Amino acid sequence: MDSLRRQAESLKSDAYLLYLAWRHPGTPWYARLLLVGILAYAISPVELLPDFIPVIGLLDDIVVVRLGMALALRLIPPEIMAECREKARNSAGLRLPDRKWCLLPAAVMAAGCFAVCLAIALVITLLVLLVVRS
Repeated sequence: MDSLRRQAESLKSDAYLLYLAWRHPGTPWYARLLLVGILAYAISPVELLPDFIPVIGLLDDIVVVRLGMALALRLIPPEIMAECREKARNSAGLRLPDRKWCLLPAAVMAAGCFAVCLAIALVITLLVLLVVRS
């Protein structure tokens, strides 16, 4: 039980650290894009394995988010991470901002992915209808 508690605390502190790194002006654009993608996957209803599958449905969320966070930590330059770690240590408790608009980039990315998938499905449907009619 202590192991799970430590992992949850680690995930929480890493999430705050990555939030600080996302806000840092020196963070590369591709690392920011990955962080938004991780957040979009975490809050998106579209998943690799549905959550209603007893254990595996939730396990894929944990694995994908954790691997994405590990990759983001490697993409961000060490000096920026050191600065963000120091800032996280100096902050009073681990807390994300209360502003709801912080999720806007992830929501826009999730909506964009959904729109692209819908457009592809429409094009395929139209092509099939044209082939069937001719």
